[in-house]
Amino acid sequence: MFAIVKIAGKQFKVEKDQTLYVPNIKGNAGDKVEFGEVILADANGNLSFADAVSVKVQAEILDHVKGDKVIAYKQKRRKGFRKKLGHRTHYTKIRISNIA
Repeated sequence: MFAIVKIAGKQFKVEKDQTLYVPNIKGNAGDKVEFGEVILADANGNLSFADAVSVKVQAEILDHVKGDKVIAYKQKRRKGFRKKLGHRTHYTKIRISNIA
């Protein structure tokens, strides 16, 4: 069984006991969260859309982590202008515990 769920504005295909990194979610490690915005659900080959059935996805927050460093380098030729910027995006590591 899988579901396509919208988490923090992005769509993810999730299955039970799957671990994934999603954009930052408020909460501490060990907290339970529930996502009610399910777009599509599959139960043994039967597809159902969000309008037809109410499906909830339950997950547990495992950790808050940072992604890889992204470098943005700006330069203007013949002007002596160089600027190096970087950032690391914050993610939340979650484990899908149940699709009900």
